[in-house]
Amino acid sequence: MKKNQIRLLERLAGKKIHRDLIVSPEIARTLSELSFEINRQIGLLIHRSGQIEMVIVGTFSGLMIPQLNAIRTAGGRLRGLRLVHTHPGGEDISDEDLMDLLFLRLDLLSVLKITADGLPERLYSVHLLPEDTAGRGWTFLPPVHPANQNESFEELINALEGEFTRLQRARRRVERREDRAILVSVSTEAKIVAEESLGELVELARSDNIEVLDTVLQRQRQINPRLIVGKGKLADIMIRALQLDANLLIFNQELNPSQIRSITDFTDLRVIDRTQLILDIFAHRAMSREGKLQVEMAQLKYMLPRLSTRDDALSRLTGGIGARGPGETRLEIDRRRISDRLARLGGELKAIASERYRRRSKRRKKDLPVISLVGYTNAGKSTLLNTLTHSDIIAEDKLFATLDPTSRRLRFPTEMEVIITDTVGFIRHLPDTLLQAFKATLEELQEADLLVHVIDLSNPVYREQMAVVDRLLGELELDEIPCLRVFNKIDKAPYPVQARAEAEKEGVVISAIDPGTLRPFLERAERMMGKALEPM
Repeated sequence: MKKNQIRLLERLAGKKIHRDLIVSPEIARTLSELSFEINRQIGLLIHRSGQIEMVIVGTFSGLMIPQLNAIRTAGGRLRGLRLVHTHPGGEDISDEDLMDLLFLRLDLLSVLKITADGLPERLYSVHLLPEDTAGRGWTFLPPVHPANQNESFEELINALEGEFTRLQRARRRVERREDRAILVSVSTEAKIVAEESLGELVELARSDNIEVLDTVLQRQRQINPRLIVGKGKLADIMIRALQLDANLLIFNQELNPSQIRSITDFTDLRVIDRTQLILDIFAHRAMSREGKLQVEMAQLKYMLPRLSTRDDALSRLTGGIGARGPGETRLEIDRRRISDRLARLGGELKAIASERYRRRSKRRKKDLPVISLVGYTNAGKSTLLNTLTHSDIIAEDKLFATLDPTSRRLRFPTEMEVIITDTVGFIRHLPDTLLQAFKATLEELQEADLLVHVIDLSNPVYREQMAVVDRLLGELELDEIPCLRVFNKIDKAPYPVQARAEAEKEGVVISAIDPGTLRPFLERAERMMGKALEPM
């Protein structure tokens, strides 16, 4: 570019536009003539106050907008900036323009088409909508010549902000400090399996006291390795997030560090995956010292490969007398601290495991047989233990309501006394970090003389849940222990007669909240315990 062209652009950067105008006719003419002369797109980022914040020179076909974090923004849901740029080739507003409008949450995006003699033809504008119209989250304004702008831009934006705010208040049923999430699932599995998995994610979010504003299910042959969803679908999700005032995206798939960065580059929302959600539930629910240590260990193991470098070059210096120079990077220090903390946690958990082993040894000396309740989360294990032993263990209609193992004494009708233990529930795609961290707790199952597999008969996919538990028991090398299948919640089964007939072929049918249905279970368990305890 020539020096006089650069000086002209610099002068543009200091100008201010009337608040009622998208762009002044004089600036529109200067912009068009200069763009025609250099045969490149030129863009202006204009604050809602009318101040031109940034002048951007692109190529003939595109414009690269830099990071806008340093630019002050107005209040409200929109950013408080509008983009006015030229199209020297005379193109309409493009898909890339719409993506900029959406992902940057611009007040308005306008395109100046240029005539054959380098003058502004007309101004074409588009803005976001508080609600979808005809499946779109934006609308186009009628084209207007820069010299004939009769509508007030300031009034338009104030009306938009007011409508965004009104709708958000109408939809909001929780306090602002709580999470309001859109759940996203991308699956290559069959539709019924994908829908059930997304439904389970909804229950996980509910268990973590997250308000679910919307769910998005996309079935693809191949998952996008960078953004999980396609860019167009992500644009739709961002429109919904803006309209519903969401502050969190939860993905049903485990995200690697680069995917999280790529998605957050497009959004201003926090992004977490299913594993982080489960870890957060465990962190809230763990009550015992051991449970808290296990959750912390799982969180640190999950965090370790996701640490990123810092942008601040000074963070590479640790300094101090005797330690001047580059030293360790901030990243290396964080990794070392996490590794040291993991080593300490591992030592503490080993000590707790040793104490548990001594307790089990005392139990064996007393010849008290052990029954362990296992099953999918929210199958009713804690409710069954409460009913059998007249206890008051926490039992809620939520996933992972019980994390810490609980043991109680139980007396069978023939006066045989046993120890019955409740354990953490299983779930499909259980994070490896959690499974490894909780192996110490699940070692309790190794000492069981009988496993009672509690199954939620009212769940439409209880067969798939049974398969998940059976597979995890095999991974934990517990499949050699005798196992009694107990089909629970017969009172909630959609077809109780048919469900009972099918279930009784494989085990016993009960309702954990009705003590009158438990006698067949006790008799069957007692017979199986007797056989398990017979000397070989």
